[in-house]
Amino acid sequence: MSTVAVGIVGFLAMVGLMLVGMPIAAVMLLLGLAGGVMAYGFAFFSSSASVAWGVMSEYTLTAIPLFVMLGELLLRSGIADRMYTVFAAWLGRLPGGLLHTNIGCCALFAATSGSSVATAATIGTVALPSLRKNGYPMPDSLGSLAAGGTLGIMIPPSINFIIYGSMTNTSVGKLFIAGIIPGLALAGCFMLWITLRHRFAKEKMVPVHVPLAERIRLLRYLVEPLLVFGLVMGTLYSGIATATESAALGLVTAFILIALQGRLTLSLLETCFLSSARTTGMILLIVLGAFILNLALSLTGIGEALTKWVTGFGLERVQLLLALILFYLVLGMFMDTLSMMVATIPLVFPVVSSVGVDPIWFGVFIVLMCELGLITPPVGMNLFVVQGIRTDGGPVADVIRGALPYAAIMMLFAVLIILFPAIVTWLPTYMRG
Repeated sequence: MSTVAVGIVGFLAMVGLMLVGMPIAAVMLLLGLAGGVMAYGFAFFSSSASVAWGVMSEYTLTAIPLFVMLGELLLRSGIADRMYTVFAAWLGRLPGGLLHTNIGCCALFAATSGSSVATAATIGTVALPSLRKNGYPMPDSLGSLAAGGTLGIMIPPSINFIIYGSMTNTSVGKLFIAGIIPGLALAGCFMLWITLRHRFAKEKMVPVHVPLAERIRLLRYLVEPLLVFGLVMGTLYSGIATATESAALGLVTAFILIALQGRLTLSLLETCFLSSARTTGMILLIVLGAFILNLALSLTGIGEALTKWVTGFGLERVQLLLALILFYLVLGMFMDTLSMMVATIPLVFPVVSSVGVDPIWFGVFIVLMCELGLITPPVGMNLFVVQGIRTDGGPVADVIRGALPYAAIMMLFAVLIILFPAIVTWLPTYMRG
């Protein structure tokens, strides 16, 4: 059996084990260790031990627990509720009403959370009672929340960008900056669809009108999230701090802001620390498994052989990337996004690098594909998160029907950044440091 065939069989085995419910970290560790031992004997354990130590002590990955903790603090301190009130007052007046509020609020919460699931769950919990009270169609309401939640891994800070940067030795700071314009542009595309949908829909979505004086008064509730986001991104963009240092600055700022409000209690801290520890432990185990698998692929030559095999088809850059959209669309139907990303990067990254794809650009592309996977049935995580927080007992088909137009928008947006890569690469070129 050729090296490429072994790689393909191994990948299919990995996907199969994930589909039957085996944890992704265990799958990658098992296949990585098995492949390494079969190729090099038990000496591979010594190599994998040094890799494990190096990964777990890597400075870049320190940002993960910091950003997770930052999101937990902002989630549980009531900031999301106040953010929704502001966006409902300002965006609820647009054609499509409160659906614009869902997207705008998700975009801003994403700028402080770094998690799509947390964004969808938090904003959904706050928004659904108001949407139901005002008689908004459930498919439209749920679909906008599921799609808006996906912005959590595109608009920085993003846990997925940190993992991608660590696995490909790419600047996490530049990845963060590169995600800003695509994230905001994608949010704008979602809002454009809502406007068009409102124009031609039979069921009109009632706008919410709030007096100007009240809207101006409510703007004070945006100070805290904007201050945290501005501090994190500002220190990164100016080169003053690394991603890890900016995460620490953001976390300290959040502590101070919450303490000044009198909300920094022992119960809040206990909840945030425990939740952050669980999430961080899960993420780092997956990252460890990915690095062990990556080591086995490197030592056995599977990655290099696969690169030569794919480039042998003579595909140009655009053709290869269009094929990858279809590849990730299918894969996202059956795998969760983090699993999909860490399982494919060791195989796909060398291939796209061989045709001259910019690693910063590809980081945004693969995160966009992860966003697509979040709202692609049957395994789209955000679909089930949003379905889980509704209280009317309606079918999950409502969420799927409402989210499908946004999935189509993401695919078109992926084609757009393929044709115009400067949408992604322009801003990082002006970044200092």
